[in-house]
Amino acid sequence: MPAPIRFPDLAGWLRWQQSLHPSAIELGLERAARVLERTGWKRPTVPVITIGGTNGKGSCVELAAAMLRASGSRVGCFTSPHLVDYRERIRVDGEWVSEASLVTAFERIADALGPDSLTFFEFNTLAALLVFETAAPDALVLEVGMGGRLDAVNLVDADVAVVVSVGLDHMEWLGPDVESIGREKAGIFRTGRPAIVGMRAPPRSVVDAATAIGASLRLIGRDFDGVATGDDTWEFCDEGGRLFALPMPALAGATQVGNAAVALAAVRSLGDRLPLDRAGIERGLGEVRLPGRFQRIASSRGFEWLLDVAHNPDSARVLAANLERFPVPGRTIAVCGMLADKDVEAVLGLLDPAIDLWIAAGTDGPRALDDASLAARAASVGVTMQPGGAVTTAMQTAATMARVGDRVVVFGSFHTVGPALEQLARGA
Repeated sequence: MPAPIRFPDLAGWLRWQQSLHPSAIELGLERAARVLERTGWKRPTVPVITIGGTNGKGSCVELAAAMLRASGSRVGCFTSPHLVDYRERIRVDGEWVSEASLVTAFERIADALGPDSLTFFEFNTLAALLVFETAAPDALVLEVGMGGRLDAVNLVDADVAVVVSVGLDHMEWLGPDVESIGREKAGIFRTGRPAIVGMRAPPRSVVDAATAIGASLRLIGRDFDGVATGDDTWEFCDEGGRLFALPMPALAGATQVGNAAVALAAVRSLGDRLPLDRAGIERGLGEVRLPGRFQRIASSRGFEWLLDVAHNPDSARVLAANLERFPVPGRTIAVCGMLADKDVEAVLGLLDPAIDLWIAAGTDGPRALDDASLAARAASVGVTMQPGGAVTTAMQTAATMARVGDRVVVFGSFHTVGPALEQLARGA
């Protein structure tokens, strides 16, 4: 019998996982299901909310979890990718999982691999499920990685499934148009259970999928809604009634009332399985935090840093709208770093009217795009972008250019915002 696979620290485990499978992405549930079964994992008996979508799913996860925690529930959250630390992905009651808990889960998975291998994300998902099995929270809120139907998160039957939005991203995996992509995302719906959709005009494929499987489809604007009633308040309504004068969610941006309504509809659809009261809703809306989503950080030199992971056309439109909604007296300087497989040209074209100066930053990883190549792609759509080296170097260039009243927007990928957060934590 071969010796069990073991590594002395978390970094060693993560390096091994990244090299374990021959491809970084391979959609499908069979391999992960076999490995998970061999670990002896038992399906959760607590309520499970699964949240998918092209954009907005991270916000909805955090909003749902914050309202549940503020109402007295211990919540297990799984999200991806991380910005700075891998442990961000798996949290119990708002706290990152410990390295010891992760290593224990990794050992169980490694011992159960048998003839199968897993992608990095699949290993991550199974580790989260094993951590939650041991931690025994009152509820789970799980974020889909890509698509839905064939994503490893879909190994768990959701009590409530959410599709926040459907847009053009990961098209090489999910299909060439929103109907194809919507069909994949709707694969998380379950028979007889709530299917919450956060689009006022969703793709027909999403509605058809819910109907075909017999899910309880609930559409924003038809079955529930959230509407701003002023600068500081909004109201929510669903079949359970109307909540007036709710405080605005602490997440900045024009889309967050809609995201809060989707999250609240999902939690309220669980009925009496989890406690949720007005005080908890209000406290959760005020306490929610999510780095890298229109995150504003003041500089000691009188300008503002703004960090956003926007990386596809729909999220670029949202970022452009937020930049217009929250103007600054000075210029807007952009440090942009994107992955090579993204629709760089569309993203830059949508944001160019809002940007005064552009600096290109290189990203790391298997889908990396260096600063010179990004600048060349920008030039193909008429955007003039100065190559700036790595993210941290490009930020330093932007900081020397920025004057009092300006803002520097660092955006384009988790691979861009993560290094930016680390740089700013060091006092840049």
